[in-house]
Amino acid sequence: MTTTAPRDEQLWSRCDGCASLLYRKRLRRNLDVCPECGSHARLDAPDRVAQLADPDSFTPLPDRAVRVDPIEFVDALPYPHRLGAARAATGLDEAVLCGTARVGGHPVALAVMDFRFLGGSLGCAVGELITRTAERALADDVPLVLVTASGGARMQEGALSLMQMATVSQALAGMREAGLLTVSVVTDPTYGGVAASFATNTDLVLAESGARLGFAGPRVIRQVTGATLPEGFQTAEYLLRHGQVDMVVPRHALRGRLAALLAAAHSGRRAPVGAPAPRPAPAVSTVAAAPDRDPWETVRTARHPGRPTTLDYLETAFDGFVELHGDRLGADCPAVVGGIARLDGRPVMVIGHQKGHTTAELVTRNFGMASPAGHRKALRLMRLAARLRLPVVTLVDTPGADPGVTAEQQGQAAAIAENILALTVLPTPVVAVVTGEGGSGGALALAVADRVLMLEHAVYSVISPEGCAAILWPDSSAAPQAARALRLTGADLCHLGVVDELVPEPRPAAHADPAGAAELLRRAVAANLAPLLTVPPATLVRRRRQRFRRFGAARSATAGPAATARAAERPEVA
Repeated sequence: MTTTAPRDEQLWSRCDGCASLLYRKRLRRNLDVCPECGSHARLDAPDRVAQLADPDSFTPLPDRAVRVDPIEFVDALPYPHRLGAARAATGLDEAVLCGTARVGGHPVALAVMDFRFLGGSLGCAVGELITRTAERALADDVPLVLVTASGGARMQEGALSLMQMATVSQALAGMREAGLLTVSVVTDPTYGGVAASFATNTDLVLAESGARLGFAGPRVIRQVTGATLPEGFQTAEYLLRHGQVDMVVPRHALRGRLAALLAAAHSGRRAPVGAPAPRPAPAVSTVAAAPDRDPWETVRTARHPGRPTTLDYLETAFDGFVELHGDRLGADCPAVVGGIARLDGRPVMVIGHQKGHTTAELVTRNFGMASPAGHRKALRLMRLAARLRLPVVTLVDTPGADPGVTAEQQGQAAAIAENILALTVLPTPVVAVVTGEGGSGGALALAVADRVLMLEHAVYSVISPEGCAAILWPDSSAAPQAARALRLTGADLCHLGVVDELVPEPRPAAHADPAGAAELLRRAVAANLAPLLTVPPATLVRRRRQRFRRFGAARSATAGPAATARAAERPEVA
């Protein structure tokens, strides 16, 4: 916003976005967001702290910024003169304000950068202050929240300013090793060394609406490459589409969104894996599919367009879902959704395939067929869940992984393989539910779990009946016959020991009563998750590996399906 008078005399401001003339008091009430066009004005660090922290909860760290001039830099002015002018103009010692606070009642260590101070540049003093804030978070066993606004590393301090990227990053590594949540809130602008370190290597990256983030600025890119930049290039909304940030949040919602994420992290540490569940869930009886139901009919039911999707279940069976986006490598696959939610009051990480109900939704979501970016997004969320000690619930509903040329070029096979390997050793409880189609490796990438459940009219197979028929029969018209031969129904898979429990559906199937189906799914997941919460992580991993070791040929050949199923039901000794 452009103001028309000095700060203490301001009555009116002109919006830089739409040029509207705005009454200053009205603009302040709207958190310096233009009520006409939604443009977010830059905030100084004290104002940002006031908006994010609970009232009267912020306490500055006792550490003061040390005056440094390591290379005695001089351009038009000596560097110490520039520092003095910045301190006089802003009232701050340096380009970051650090302290402890509460957000939504949850204690945090907080570091907020101020672009007014030499462009929010990252120098030795700034790096030291942010590092000490991270160390304070580690000592207090609380999350770290960083609010970034910077043009990059401070040129006047030479290579030592570059080193601050590593200095702060190693402090974040200590937070990660301790399982403490780190969050960056990217504000406009965030570039250079800050963007390439602590703005993007935190556990979660939130971007304020309209914020710009990048390593090289657009002017530099145009000068070097001569390229015409895409519309909205490097804006928060552009970055969300390209998998670089978890979410874009308007300013008025930032504090609430942070509070929700901090609540989940706090609950995970307060009730770590190995602690008793808060309350036992009612048991769900295993059911068997009707003996006269043809498997091909089950396949068709599993594919019904009205069948509840992952987002439907997140709306009804879970509470408070906060979706997290992106693989951090360039894409946000719409066929996989995931984020933090609550199940009977306990925070969990939920990850699932998303199809849709209409043709347009199905096309947009690629029919639930995940790209490598989708699998990498899921992998990132699984690992985050493990660090925060959150159980993982996966909802499987896919014909298979994306079979396209682009997916192959981007490493589809390796992405699936990495997910399977990561789930094998993930030190937190995992419950998988096949809710519709469980197709091939695309399904298994979310289904290496401590407990594998299936809805009554779901299917789970190495290949689709049509694909099997096209390969082993004269043509794909033999799909019904292939469906019967593949033993892909829940009853078959319980018998084989692949699935632990069959979850009933309302009659005639889930699409007839989505709310009833969601309640049955909620009860089943809660009942299966509860006993896992008391198991130490090392034992969880050992049991999970033993569970899948049972499917080897030596055991299957000698035991047969019935014995394999009985073996899968035997409890392991901790």
